[in-house]
Amino acid sequence: MTDQATAAAGPGTPEPPEIPGKPTSASRTTLSHIMTQADTNLLGTVHGGVIMKLVDDAAGAVAGRHSGGPAVTASMDEMAFLEPVRVGDLVHVKAQVNWTGRTSMEVGVRVLAERWNESTPATQVGSAYLVFAAVDADGRPRRVPPVLPETERDERRYQEAQIRRTHRLARRRAIKELREKRAAEGFDD
Repeated sequence: MTDQATAAAGPGTPEPPEIPGKPTSASRTTLSHIMTQADTNLLGTVHGGVIMKLVDDAAGAVAGRHSGGPAVTASMDEMAFLEPVRVGDLVHVKAQVNWTGRTSMEVGVRVLAERWNESTPATQVGSAYLVFAAVDADGRPRRVPPVLPETERDERRYQEAQIRRTHRLARRRAIKELREKRAAEGFDD
């Protein structure tokens, strides 16, 4: 518990009990969807926003499963579109929790596509990392179980997620400092 949280809870308030961890595989999921004409952009390929919604849906399901309740999208970063998706593609969105903090978790997502009527291997067409915050019924942050990496790949993803978190926090801090400096100099951004 942080000093601020301890002060708010009052002196002598005991630490909450540890939440048992959950293995990565406990909440891993795949969402599959066939792309239709209704999903296309003006170029005739599937609109990036359609893929992003599928990514958010799959990641949200994983975050809710891992945390055992509601979780909301806090940020999406590093959304990469590697190949176009076309009408008739069967898209598979694979998601898993990579890292957990006290009330937040990073979910990694891989997007694969294959022709609906062919037996060729699926191709990776995108990837993203999303941060979710677990919330209670009143929308306040709640604790999440630690994620327990099971494989070397899970461990690598956990370590990479820690690096991304460090970068997100440093970027947020640098932007806040810049805005405060500009405000002190009289700029009204």
